[in-house]
Amino acid sequence: MTAPDPTPTPAALRAALDDVLTPAGSRWLRSAEERTAASAGALAALFPAAGRACGTGRPAVPAGWTAADAARVFLLLAVPLDEGRRLAGTLTCYRYGDAAERRSVLRALPLLGLGPDAVELTEDALRSHDHRLVEAAVGPYAQAHLGAPLWRHAVLTCLFTGVPLTAVAGLRSSCDATLLTMLEDLVRERRAAGRPVPPDAVALLAAACADPPTKGA
Repeated sequence: MTAPDPTPTPAALRAALDDVLTPAGSRWLRSAEERTAASAGALAALFPAAGRACGTGRPAVPAGWTAADAARVFLLLAVPLDEGRRLAGTLTCYRYGDAAERRSVLRALPLLGLGPDAVELTEDALRSHDHRLVEAAVGPYAQAHLGAPLWRHAVLTCLFTGVPLTAVAGLRSSCDATLLTMLEDLVRERRAAGRPVPPDAVALLAAACADPPTKGA
């Protein structure tokens, strides 16, 4: 399985975003970053406005992101980390955002320097079974901060919601015997019931047979 594109650095993301923003979009984003940095209350109004202001361009990296996704990352980064302000703003943007805004927050998490304090957002996205949110939630932040049981659950959630396992950061390095057993049980149950078997589950089991994981349960 092909590994997902790595999360870009802020500098690489900014360069890719600048390539697709209109001059008006660039001016809006610079102003919005300044306002967000200066006022604790500005983010709530500016975050949802990014979609309209920054257009629907597609930055070259990372694959699948929109200009609005990237712009929202920079709005969150503009919020100071001190006194939990960035964490509070991130939680608020997710809780009150629509699906596109929530996806942007999830994609931003590896870049925000919040440590494990925002892992509740990843857990919420997995419970939603919304394939857009699940795909955004299983990136590097989940790999770093979800405990092993929840991480395994995230892999199964991808299979149940149709999210390709290529979206899961660190899939081969984090795959362990317990997850493989869960996948074997899933495949066996589906076949016994005459139901379709997720091809990604079969592919991961085959890959594990060829190169067994060294990480134990």
